[in-house]
Parts: sequence; structure tokens; C-alpha cells
Amino acid sequence: MKTFKKGKLRVWYDEALLSVPPEQCFDVGFWQQQERIVGQASGRGTTWFIQLDNVQGALRHYRRGGLFGKLVRDHYLFCQWDKTRSYQEFQILNHLRNAGVNVPRPIAARAVKKNVCYQADLITEKIPNARDLVTILQENALRDEIYVKIGQEIRKMHDAQVNHTDLNIHNILIDEQEQVWIIDFDKCMIQSDGDWKENNILRLKRSFLKEQLKQSICWNLSSFDCLYRTYSE
Repeated sequence: MKTFKKGKLRVWYDEALLSVPPEQCFDVGFWQQQERIVGQASGRGTTWFIQLDNVQGALRHYRRGGLFGKLVRDHYLFCQWDKTRSYQEFQILNHLRNAGVNVPRPIAARAVKKNVCYQADLITEKIPNARDLVTILQENALRDEIYVKIGQEIRKMHDAQVNHTDLNIHNILIDEQEQVWIIDFDKCMIQSDGDWKENNILRLKRSFLKEQLKQSICWNLSSFDCLYRTYSE
């Protein structure tokens, strides 16, 4: 990891994946001028998909959710650089990849200090030809073998002691090779053993049940039992 420092700006980046100046890589206008915007997705904010030299990246600006997010959209209280959300997510992704967990490669993270607050951005690798479980299960049921792989991947993440505080079926992707990927590690943390592992699993189960009611996904409890058995082995 390289670090770029300039005044109240910090950028942490992987120089093997980022060949443009780090101070420019979070400027959507820069990528538009280079004609490297290849798509976008809308959620809490817009995620821009950009073409880098060898991979596609997903550029995301950190935004608050909930009622507080309506008042303070994208500012966070600054404590120190290594406590910023972008830096911490960058580091957790590196930690998980070193542990052999299928997560996107972190490409660059930025924090900009503004008085007592900061704003943050992150670029991660876009997983090629991958879709989230909600999208897939709206069309077809998944074989038990896929639930086995999901259970295995979550177990690897927990063996690396990472608490995914928002583990839901929007944050689990399956690619064309039927590889399982886990995404969105904002506000996640490395912790010693505790109830949080079981809480992650229960949160995931609630997510399946919620989307079954909301989106009529092709899923039943026996599929989750298969996932959980594998996770518990």
C-alpha cells in the first residue's frame, strides 16, 4: 500500500492497480474526460464503474443512511487518519484477501479532512460477471452446492475474525464460475471471538426471510440449513 499526502488529503492505494495520479482518481469528471466510465449503479448514492488498465473499478462515495443521513449526508467526525471509514475498509479487504476470502481487491481509498469532519471515498475491484443473491433468486432457486460454498466463505471470513455488521443477501455475489464473493465492509471490524459471529448468521437468515416476503425469491429454510451446516463444520 502506498500513501499520498497533500494538506488535508490522504489517499491510500495499490500502485499495481492504479496508474493514474492518486489525487485525481476519485474525480468522476476525470474519468468521464478519459472516457473510462463503463456503467453505474444507484443505491444510497451512485457507484461509478470505471475502466482501469487491467481491471474495472467500483468508485463509491461514503454516505450516511437513516434519519441522521438526511441531515448530515456524507460528513463524519474526524479522529485520526487510520480511523477513517475508507482507510479501515481498505485494510479489512487486504486482511481478508490475505486470509484467502473472496472479497474485491481494494484499489484506492481517500479521506479529505474538513474542519472537525471528513469525507471519504473508496475504489474496489468490480467482480466480473457477478450478481447478488437477490437478483439470482428472483429468477431461479440455487442448488445446495452453492449454499455449501456460501457457508464455507462466511466461515473463512469469521476464521479471519472479521465481523461483517451488515451481512445480507445483497452483499453476497455469485459469478459465472459459481464462485461466492462477499462485499461491502463499511463499518466492519476485526474482533476476537464472541456472539457477533452468530449474530452475523442470524442477520443473514433474516435477510433471506425479508426478501422472500418482499421479492418472492426462490428460497426455503432447508437451503439455509444446508448453508448453516457447512458453516458449522
